[in-house]
Amino acid sequence: MSETFKPTEYKLVNVADGRELEDTGWTLADPQSEKPSLVRAVYANKKFEPREDLDGFYRYANWLPIKRTLSNSHAPVTFKSEGLAKYLGLNNLYITFSGYFPKRGALLETCSFKETEAYSVCARLPKDNNKILVVASAGNTARAFAKVCSDNNIPLLLSVPEDNMSALWFKKPLNDCVKIIAAPKGSDYFDAIALGDAACKSPMFMAEGGAKNIARRDGMGTTLLSAVEKIGRIPDAYFQAVGSGTGAIAAWENSLRLIEDGRFGSKKMKLFPSQNDPFTIMYDSWKLNQRQLVDLSPEDARSQAAIIHAKVLSNRKPPYSLAGGLFDAIKDAGGDMYKISNSEIEKWQAIFKKEEGIDIYSAAAVATASLQHAIEDKAISADDVVMLNITGGGEELAKSEGNVIYAKPHLVLDPSLPESEIIQKVEALFK
Repeated sequence: MSETFKPTEYKLVNVADGRELEDTGWTLADPQSEKPSLVRAVYANKKFEPREDLDGFYRYANWLPIKRTLSNSHAPVTFKSEGLAKYLGLNNLYITFSGYFPKRGALLETCSFKETEAYSVCARLPKDNNKILVVASAGNTARAFAKVCSDNNIPLLLSVPEDNMSALWFKKPLNDCVKIIAAPKGSDYFDAIALGDAACKSPMFMAEGGAKNIARRDGMGTTLLSAVEKIGRIPDAYFQAVGSGTGAIAAWENSLRLIEDGRFGSKKMKLFPSQNDPFTIMYDSWKLNQRQLVDLSPEDARSQAAIIHAKVLSNRKPPYSLAGGLFDAIKDAGGDMYKISNSEIEKWQAIFKKEEGIDIYSAAAVATASLQHAIEDKAISADDVVMLNITGGGEELAKSEGNVIYAKPHLVLDPSLPESEIIQKVEALFK
């Protein structure tokens, strides 16, 4: 941890109306906004300048809304593809890998780009913070926050669906500052969110904020910074699988900062987010060219989430419609959305491992498969500079190298319980 770190200077701007406001410490929205809108960080330093004096993830600290640095961080790694590029017929395919792939220098221990969120969000917390951070997750985010908070002794309450507990694997036992609650079997990510929201009614806890948290978005946006540092310019096209769409929004926001810098090109980077069929709430809305999300009942959402391989892509209330959300991002940047079947996921996991030499998560295979769709649609050409955001991989390799511990929930709680009962039980975990 850096004891001499000087906090990054920035202001906030309401995306909907351009109103500037100061960050009061954990501002998640503009209280004066007349309509739902993200707030965005506007950094004093307009130049993209990686910090050579800081290690790991924090080399990108100039464009992170952080107050300190934390230990054991690693940054995403970008490399020019040879195997997959040749297979697809692309001449300038760059893979940004957030996972465990030591051969390429990628050392994210939880094997997911969710670490970039956790190292940014937790570093936005002041050292003297006296509230317990609450994070709801379908799996990878929980593992990342658990690791970062455990390593840095930051109190954390995780809320996850019990069916996704297998995602909470670690190389060493978690610090006692991390507690886990789970929504019962048959629940989904939204049920975990409901539990976390109930806990946040207690003054002991504070909501992490999800996509509304500038630290989460700008942490995820370091994937693009990694790519641009390697390539030397803004890519022509960006591919990523999305559950909430936050990562794609983050990439768009950083592409706008890079255009403002002026040294990396002025052309907007097209966005190509993808979802796992049949959980395609954003894809369906986009194809109807509508800002409003299509209707998706809780029952349908749970049944669709049960079917898809990429469980992490099952957010039924994503930040798609609000100002600065995914709808606005694709409209501004150009691009399209794709949907990918389970069978395609299995096919492209195998192809990626053969061509690039490492296993990837289902969500990353969704993004890889969408590349093929874009080529077939002539949405990209062979000479375009393409960034493929591999948001997780290397788990097979990581687990093969030593013992793995699976966390268990401290409590299994039905989100339909009275809020007062949920609060009482969750508060007791930290007393």
